[in-house]
Amino acid sequence: MKEITVDFDVLNTSEKFYDFISAEMDFPHWFGRNADALHDLLDCADVRITVKNASSAGAWAAPIVSALKSLECVEFQGTEAVQEIKNMKRSDFYYELPEELIAQTPIEPRDSSRMMKIDRQSGEIIHDRFYNICNYLKKGDLLVLNDSKVFPARIYGVKKSTGVKVEFLLLKHIELDKWEVMVRPGRRLKIGTTVEFSEELSAEILDVVEGGNRIVKFNCKGVFFDVLDRIGQMPLPPYIKEKLKDKDRYNTVYCREEGSAAAPTAGLHFTERVFEGLREKGVDTAYVTLHVGLGTFRPVKEENILDHKMHVEHYSIPQETVDKINECKRNGGRVISVGTTSCRTLESAAQTGGLKVGSADTGIFIYPGYRFKVIDGLITNFHLPESTLIMLVSAFLGRERTLSAYEEAIRERYRFFSFGDSMAIL
Repeated sequence: MKEITVDFDVLNTSEKFYDFISAEMDFPHWFGRNADALHDLLDCADVRITVKNASSAGAWAAPIVSALKSLECVEFQGTEAVQEIKNMKRSDFYYELPEELIAQTPIEPRDSSRMMKIDRQSGEIIHDRFYNICNYLKKGDLLVLNDSKVFPARIYGVKKSTGVKVEFLLLKHIELDKWEVMVRPGRRLKIGTTVEFSEELSAEILDVVEGGNRIVKFNCKGVFFDVLDRIGQMPLPPYIKEKLKDKDRYNTVYCREEGSAAAPTAGLHFTERVFEGLREKGVDTAYVTLHVGLGTFRPVKEENILDHKMHVEHYSIPQETVDKINECKRNGGRVISVGTTSCRTLESAAQTGGLKVGSADTGIFIYPGYRFKVIDGLITNFHLPESTLIMLVSAFLGRERTLSAYEEAIRERYRFFSFGDSMAIL
């Protein structure tokens, strides 16, 4: 993809602008050098344009700026972009979803889910099935997947001193046997309280932190995750009312690193049949780990989205993945993120220039106006209205185009949210 910068402080006349853009884009000799012709040629071009100092241009530039603002491939920097972001509201990302379209159970087989493929440049939509994803990928492309594993993080016990029933939801491993947990009923669980879950597992409340969560120390007779697997339940999101019959269906087939309280759901569609097709086509895969917390379901409550406080999650990127991404970029391939969690991991690791190996916490909030540093494509599910996830998709595809795609998905009766269908933006 070609990348160019249009600086209206330098291109300060119509002649200079059209000479520059014609040369950079190698426009045909019949290019009309007007805003309508400019829009038509750029709309079908494989280009990313950054616009600077548009507010300082004269009246001559008004139709050009208007044409550029209507294009998904153009990003404005400076006062125009800042003002648009400052005025962005939570309600700008709202859509009406019929309740019956919220998927309650996973589809069988995994890769038979429907897929909406969207051309990021033109907005063209194709309706297909996920098992055909390879038809839209090219030799040399690289898929980056999150290999975090959801564990049975919801456990039930009793307060030792009174026998009152208690629920723990494990959110974050701090160190050794210490965890941050969400508890119910919170008012009964003071510091020093002991909760018993089974003959093998108990916990002591050590501290109360922001939001009412507790820091607890577990006492486990045996392997901690083995005990959880026996007594715990999968932490399904609140909009899923059906009981999950098979715990493995809330995990990807490639999960390895235990630690998530919610699934990286874009990966639930993958099967060995899909991976075999990727290998045959010459599409490579690489892995990152981001342990998904329940903050991923936390609604944006503030009307101005800039006032939203993003949840923090832990990620890690190995050297092998960084090497594969750099090689893919050098060879002209596309780096395609499988899911918003992989996207947030890659973009977080590239914030200071160049992709960094290692582990860290991230609270990155991606919304329209963000300039992506790593990813060229995104495979994701259909997300909740007014959520940070639909804001991330809108940053990549454009808000209007995203909401339009969601409207079509509703008309076509796609299944939404965690166990729902897939969207591939390429």
